[in-house]
Amino acid sequence: MSVQDRIRWDAIFKQRLQKPYPEPDQLLLDYAPDADTEARPRPRALDLACGVGQNGIWLAKQGYSVDLMDISREALKRARQEMAMQNIRNANLLQVDIDKLVLRRSGECARLHEICPNNYDVVTVFRYLRRPLLPILSATVKSGGRLIYETFNQRYLAQVPDFNQDFLLRDGELEEAFINWRFVYYDESTHRTRMVAVKP
Repeated sequence: MSVQDRIRWDAIFKQRLQKPYPEPDQLLLDYAPDADTEARPRPRALDLACGVGQNGIWLAKQGYSVDLMDISREALKRARQEMAMQNIRNANLLQVDIDKLVLRRSGECARLHEICPNNYDVVTVFRYLRRPLLPILSATVKSGGRLIYETFNQRYLAQVPDFNQDFLLRDGELEEAFINWRFVYYDESTHRTRMVAVKP
């Protein structure tokens, strides 16, 4: 994404500020594993392309230490307000151009655009697709960790014919990208592909 993309998303989220704060996505509510609140360090989660952060904040309330990443300042500002209202202290808001994320091969992740391998117990992605990011997501989930992913597929064109097809999954594409994982749930029968998978 470019500066123009950030400005565009800021404008979109600014328009939504007057709307009620959204509920967490149902797929997350149904399939997020319970956090072991006795564990030290605390189990970690990533809410990627988090928007206003409803999913990451919900995970923080369950006991996860959460990183919430998005390019939009306006979206993260709204998330910060909600965190303050709910007294959430175990979440980090990170303004990141997600299109530029890279996997850190060794050492600690010292820069915002770096993501460490075997770092998260849970990763959530909703309504976002960047194909080169899929192997990075695979690497950043810990063994036994869970990826919860939901985004639009090509059936969405029946509703929005001019939607950019670069951001629509093909049938079986997400399943193929994580073929060696254990699928807890997979459905692409509607205009959204939904996947819950556990890393071996």
